[in-house]
Amino acid sequence: MSYINFDRHQLVNLEYSLNKELLRVNRSGSHSCTSLIHCNTRKYHGLLVCPVPNIDDEKHVLLSSVDESIEQHGEQFNLGLHQFEGGKFSPKGHKYLREYVLTPLPKRTYNVGGVLFSKESLYATDKDCVIIKYTLEDAHSKTKLIVKPFLAFRNIHLLSKANDNVNKSFETIKNGIRTRMYDAYPHLYMQLSKKAEYKHDPNWHHNIEYQKELDRGYEGLEDLYVPGTFEIEIKKGESIYFSVGLEEIEKPETTLKKMFADEAKNRIPRDCFEGCLKNAARQFFVKNENGLNVIAGFPWFGCRSRDTFIALPGLTLTSGDEELCKEVLDNMISKLHNGWFPDDPSARQKTYSGIDTQLWFFWALQQYATHTKTQKKIWKIYGETMVSILNMYKYGSHHQVHMIPNGLIYGGAAGQPLTWMNAIAEGIVVTPRTGFVVEVNALWYNAVMFAIETAKLAKDTKFVNEWEPLMQEFPNVFKEMFWDKEKGYLADCVNDGHKDFTVRPNQVIATGLPYSPISVRVSQLVLEKVRQELLTPHGLRTLSPNDPNYKFVYEGNAFQRDMAYHQGTVWVWQLQFFAEGYMKAYGESKLDFIKNIYHAFEQTMSEYGIGSVAEVYDGDPPHRPKGAVSQAWSVGALLRINQIIAQMQDRASQQKSKK
Repeated sequence: MSYINFDRHQLVNLEYSLNKELLRVNRSGSHSCTSLIHCNTRKYHGLLVCPVPNIDDEKHVLLSSVDESIEQHGEQFNLGLHQFEGGKFSPKGHKYLREYVLTPLPKRTYNVGGVLFSKESLYATDKDCVIIKYTLEDAHSKTKLIVKPFLAFRNIHLLSKANDNVNKSFETIKNGIRTRMYDAYPHLYMQLSKKAEYKHDPNWHHNIEYQKELDRGYEGLEDLYVPGTFEIEIKKGESIYFSVGLEEIEKPETTLKKMFADEAKNRIPRDCFEGCLKNAARQFFVKNENGLNVIAGFPWFGCRSRDTFIALPGLTLTSGDEELCKEVLDNMISKLHNGWFPDDPSARQKTYSGIDTQLWFFWALQQYATHTKTQKKIWKIYGETMVSILNMYKYGSHHQVHMIPNGLIYGGAAGQPLTWMNAIAEGIVVTPRTGFVVEVNALWYNAVMFAIETAKLAKDTKFVNEWEPLMQEFPNVFKEMFWDKEKGYLADCVNDGHKDFTVRPNQVIATGLPYSPISVRVSQLVLEKVRQELLTPHGLRTLSPNDPNYKFVYEGNAFQRDMAYHQGTVWVWQLQFFAEGYMKAYGESKLDFIKNIYHAFEQTMSEYGIGSVAEVYDGDPPHRPKGAVSQAWSVGALLRINQIIAQMQDRASQQKSKK
């Protein structure tokens, strides 16, 4: 049996199956995403969602969905499913579903009377093309397959509405057609591996409803355009391939079958927990005219520099992809401007507001150097970049970011959140964190110490003499600024003499850095506080439940969600520092505890974003997954925790062998 599978009882239960989503991507930033039973519940869902650079910097839903019908003895059985206005479902093809398995490829099997019919799909790695494989597993009479494509041709954040401007024309190509709804868009090529009859019947399907958008307080009704249908006879045991893409497939009779087989061979099997994580990790990398970047999450996020650096070591180094890691780092450096990385490295109009982003670059580079054992080479290759960033902090920059004489970093301005907790709800900065921020200063110490380490190896005495004296007293300065012995944990931020001791997870980062400004004993106390009030089976709460501002669930309209985003909502990515801090503070004695944290996520592989890890989870039990269905730094964090466990086990094994 497949590692991830669903039976007919689960599939026909819409409350169950519509809340599970499946994602496939390619290397150019395109994706396919829909619910488990291929009924779209978001405006971001679609089978072919691609960037259209000549229109904007966003992705566009071109092919929304495909309905299939099986015809025997003149009677049609429609296997599709759509939700229409008012929560009405039609044509309810999910009732024919018998099974859904995910390895090696997503495969749905239908039982329609005496017909056993399967559907497999994949997204081409290097093309904007989705290929669907239809197989008639069993039948006792003549069978016809009817394929009906639903088109949208609109930005992922918008909705399509019926209009008279749509281009209803088409051109015949080998085993299919090409068409486009509007002239600004590229043509869409729809082809089959076998000659089919195309019946042109352009029409709109009105008021298709996206429940997830309604739940999020957005408009959720869309009109989709159907140009016509493809009809083709299919024999028992026969497989027919249907492709939709931005390029014409030459010789589709043979090419589509070969493309499908070749692509299937290159998939990482999702036959275990780690396999799912590794498979998901591959999906975040996109290479185009902007170089190699990391998508922060699917289906609606673009690239984010901060997320890239935090996610990168887990997404690459844990699988031995050192070259991939370095290529991303080098591409990011090419975007550096006056010591700042842009918030979105792929945006045409760039903004710079991440006070911690540059320091996360040091951490990612540090992980790369340690993994590849190239510390001696790092200063020669990256020293100039490192110095330019450190000098930006030292001598000051915009957003009042600057180093004060004792070495601490200050930053922030009214109305401008600079840390990862940057939610703004209707003009309200939810967590301002202006001033001296705990993780920023911990990351600053780690960055400078790493720079000193690599400079020493390169014998750059000038740099070492300039910066080493500054760091000698930094742990004491840091402790004086953030530590409270009676409370037993670190302040989240300090400004104008006020120390904010709101219990948040950011302090845990200080415990898990290679160079930590706090002692082992302080780390243990911090970790215990976080364990008691913030740790859940799916990550760390962003605020203690004991706080009056705690939000126990992440739901509602945009304002309500933004108010809860960092006020109790659970995030996964900081768990890697919690785990690393625990191993540093307690060693092998806490290994089983960290293992349990890691393995608790195995159940999530079939809960929300199938085979991946969600962006966030509710603060209160049962900690339902929310937000993006697949998040880069969530996946990266779990892969790093697995690596931390393996390293600790190896260390323990070596110690036993020496005795």
